[in-house]
Amino acid sequence: MGDLYNKDNEMTKKIGFTSIFLLGINGIIGSGIFLLPGKMYQDMAVSSLLVILFASFMVLMIALCYAELASRYSEDGAAWLYVYKAFGKFSGFEVGLSIWFLSVTILAAETSAFLTTLQGVIPALKDTMVYNLVGVGVLLLLFVANLFGTLIMKLLNNISSTSKLAIIILFIVVGLFFIKFDNFSVFLPAGAHTFTSISKDFAKALSVIFYAFIGFSFLPVAAAKMNNPKRNIPLALISVILASTVLYGLITFVCIGILGTSLSGEILPAAMAFKQIWGSLGYNLIIIGMLVSIGGLAVSFSFNAPVIASSMSEKKLLPSCFSKKNKFESPYISSLVTFGLAMILVVSGDFMYLISLSVFISFLHNVPSILAMMKLRKKDENIGFKVPGGYTIPILALASSAYLITGFTLQIVITGVILVLIGVLLYWIQKRMTKKETTL
Repeated sequence: MGDLYNKDNEMTKKIGFTSIFLLGINGIIGSGIFLLPGKMYQDMAVSSLLVILFASFMVLMIALCYAELASRYSEDGAAWLYVYKAFGKFSGFEVGLSIWFLSVTILAAETSAFLTTLQGVIPALKDTMVYNLVGVGVLLLLFVANLFGTLIMKLLNNISSTSKLAIIILFIVVGLFFIKFDNFSVFLPAGAHTFTSISKDFAKALSVIFYAFIGFSFLPVAAAKMNNPKRNIPLALISVILASTVLYGLITFVCIGILGTSLSGEILPAAMAFKQIWGSLGYNLIIIGMLVSIGGLAVSFSFNAPVIASSMSEKKLLPSCFSKKNKFESPYISSLVTFGLAMILVVSGDFMYLISLSVFISFLHNVPSILAMMKLRKKDENIGFKVPGGYTIPILALASSAYLITGFTLQIVITGVILVLIGVLLYWIQKRMTKKETTL
């Protein structure tokens, strides 16, 4: 989805529904589909399939709220724009900042996923020092590439999209013939004896799989570049989530059917499942496909994240230096800050920590967006798409989001609160600077 975020990429023809749908699929399906089934099974065994269904239901409820909001506006901005229109500049700033933080965290998470996948063929990366050095090195390379514009990103993004779908289809089609239905007998993990323990494990698994759907909220960001966005974005959001749910469900179903209880905690579940079928050839084939897919998404976000910060600067929401560009039209100050933060995140936590942090940050802008939808509906009933059932769906979206919080560790919650406070400080600093410029 890299091209959607770059507002400097002028299009002679606006994007139609098919392109929007494919961009949405590419933006949602990343490392999660390849790396998370093992963790999901560890938390909920075979019932992890039900967690995927619940997660898709939850995401669909939130996406419907986004769809109604998208039908109101044709401008770029998505969540930031919606919250700004409903609650004013400060709330919009906090949401915009959370979107930037989210893109930085996803960049770090996908870099970590890339390194985690590489561990399958380069065991030395399991050493913390080596892992951190290589992680910083990868981000430095992406930073340098970022300074030379978007050509590299476009090329790798296209390769990533093609290889991603090819490897998923191959895995599902071949894997379905090697399923053992006896592997579906363990419905719940051994320690799940009470409703409280099951609910706790379910919330933990939900907070993990939600990462796999996290990209949906980026789809309306560049609405102005889309053909008939008031119609196409709502339809694309719903279609993308349903299609992603089918793919995630089938991948997990095949992993369980092939690996059974050995899937629990497996770091590279898809690769290990294919190893059962085609030995080292199958294992290496999936690893290569994963590296290309995950690497492409990391490259995409490495270009998207600085652009988000730069656009906020152009709207006077971040210091003006964030929008400074070099001769290749790359926002180099935004890139420097973005990659600096991503490096800190990569060396501070592993893949599972980073995806949990990503999900929590998404909570910080999903909830205000749902509330914005409820408030704006009261102000104006004349809209293109209206979520049916009155306020039932937004209330369900808020309730499920509140339940999602119970799956986070205290460390994640504290980190999220610190990010909000940083946002308050940045807003105050920017407001003071703007006042001084006005006075001068």
